[in-house]
Amino acid sequence: MLLSRRRERSGQCHEVLGRVLPLRIVEDRRARRLILRIEPGGRALRVTVPPGIGEAEVDRFLARHRDWLESRLQRLPGHARLEPGMKIPLRGVPHRIVHRPGRGLTRAAQEDGEPVIVVHGDAAHLGRRIADFLKHEARAELSARVSRHAAGIGARPGRITLRDTTSRWGSCSSSGALSFSWRIIMAPPAVIDYLAAHEVAHLREMNHGPAFWQLCRQLAPRSDECRDWLRRNGASLQAIPLARPDAD
Repeated sequence: MLLSRRRERSGQCHEVLGRVLPLRIVEDRRARRLILRIEPGGRALRVTVPPGIGEAEVDRFLARHRDWLESRLQRLPGHARLEPGMKIPLRGVPHRIVHRPGRGLTRAAQEDGEPVIVVHGDAAHLGRRIADFLKHEARAELSARVSRHAAGIGARPGRITLRDTTSRWGSCSSSGALSFSWRIIMAPPAVIDYLAAHEVAHLREMNHGPAFWQLCRQLAPRSDECRDWLRRNGASLQAIPLARPDAD
């Protein structure tokens, strides 16, 4: 069966190095050849194909590039699951994971002068509990920064949604609803502030033209520096093996 024009096919998987990764096949009229991409953090694969390419040809293409794919995935950090003693960043500061059996809230703390994230409960749920904690921290941080930036330009943002996205760090809909990747809470505060300012600026300028960037830099003067930081370090944040948190 051939792929239809202007269509993205999801719901497929491809096994690499014993891992089953989601596979997206995207048909693009402008494509002249098959192009393989690893999504940020190595959590999914995308193959862009010209019109009329069948699934069998995609399978052959993936088989030819298996060595390349395995090599690239092995280079990405964080493929082992989280364990006590490992460190993950929170607001740009590495925190050691401390697991304590029994009941209790996940929290950031200082122990013997070292930043830690204390996680209670069954060790099997460590990744999800940390993800829930990071999402909670991200909501509080982003909500405050969005409110401040929006007030500065007299804008009224809509609902704020947090997701674990791989394609973008934030978005703004035509209705003013804002969406963010909760993983941004692992970045330094200036980068978090830039992302909030970036999406708030879209409430006035729904494009990336000169007026948008002028407004973005007005709200967050370090926008260029922070944008570059995300380009250089975003994939490493995406690669940290955190389980999907509870629903938004």
